[in-house]
Amino acid sequence: VGWVIGFCMSVLILSSLFEVHIYRISSLFLGLTLFAIPMVIREEKEVLKDRYGNIVFTLIGVLVVFCITYFNPSGGEGISVLVVYVFFTAMIAITAMVLPGISGSTLLLIFGLYVPIIGAVKEFLHMNMDYFPILMVFGLGVVTGIVGIIKIIKMCLERYRSQTIYTIIGLMTGSLYAITMGPTTLDVPRAPMSPSTFSILFFLLGGVILAGLEFLKARLD
Repeated sequence: VGWVIGFCMSVLILSSLFEVHIYRISSLFLGLTLFAIPMVIREEKEVLKDRYGNIVFTLIGVLVVFCITYFNPSGGEGISVLVVYVFFTAMIAITAMVLPGISGSTLLLIFGLYVPIIGAVKEFLHMNMDYFPILMVFGLGVVTGIVGIIKIIKMCLERYRSQTIYTIIGLMTGSLYAITMGPTTLDVPRAPMSPSTFSILFFLLGGVILAGLEFLKARLD
């Protein structure tokens, strides 16, 4: 119950922030993502060391994110394409439960669905049933991902950890491009983030938040 209440409150707050302060929030996400990359490298240095040939998986990860962001159909025409896209995106996003250093929010950003899904949940909470079908598709995708995809990711981390971590680093690096394109996914699309709309303050705040979480983790350990 507490999780549901917290989630609903955060959605209502986040959706309003995205509409009004999209560039600041995008700058914050850039900071969270960029500063997280060296943390992943440090935590996984043993499986990355002396396996530099696997950097090709990092390049593949970057390329995959770029292509998904550039060609994603989330804002395009064709409801059948959108339904399939949302379903498979939800399947992949839930795998963040087992992926080190990458969150479900980051994966949704990569697929260009973070803002639309947050907006859909907000409308549903306001009793707008028009968004229920797409949220149902998203929920089914999450359940399917939990049942099947997470097991595959766990297997990859156990048997091919070096290649998987290099790929994750690529996904995180490529997501920087996805985040800058985030404003284009709003209900009323805005221009991609540029140097003039980038907020260094919120970018650094992302680093501070990560540092604080690392400090808390160290104290708990």
